Amino acid sequence: MHGTFEEAREILRSARRIAVVGLSDRPSRPSHGVARYLQSAGYEVVPVNPRVREVLGLRSHPDLRDVPGPVDMVLVFRRPAAVPAVVEDALAVGARAVWLQPGARHDGAARRAREAGLQVVVDACAAVVHRTLRARGEL
Repeated sequence: MHGTFEEAREILRSARRIAVVGLSDRPSRPSHGVARYLQSAGYEVVPVNPRVREVLGLRSHPDLRDVPGPVDMVLVFRRPAAVPAVVEDALAVGARAVWLQPGARHDGAARRAREAGLQVVVDACAAVVHRTLRARGEL
């Protein structure tokens, strides 16, 4: 995992509204399972996927810039080539953190986000980290 465990803990403690970029409506996909888990843990999940109308009972937005209201964390389930554009959108909407799930790693985009003042986690599953922190009593 890039980004410290303490940083990941701080993101998960402070975030309330998580935009999930690349959230699939297929229950077999990792994005769906992670988003469902985070939703059940009390986070407000905002689906972002132009190919899906609704996920987890929520309207899906075509891109991050179409999400109304504030976004605390952008959770990314996209191929690495798409990540720089997602980071630029995260900066444009005023997100405080970007979390690049395993498979979405892009070092240049992560560096750009960090240099712009965002908290960044790379190569860690948000659900796994959350479960671990909750089991330790740290959330």
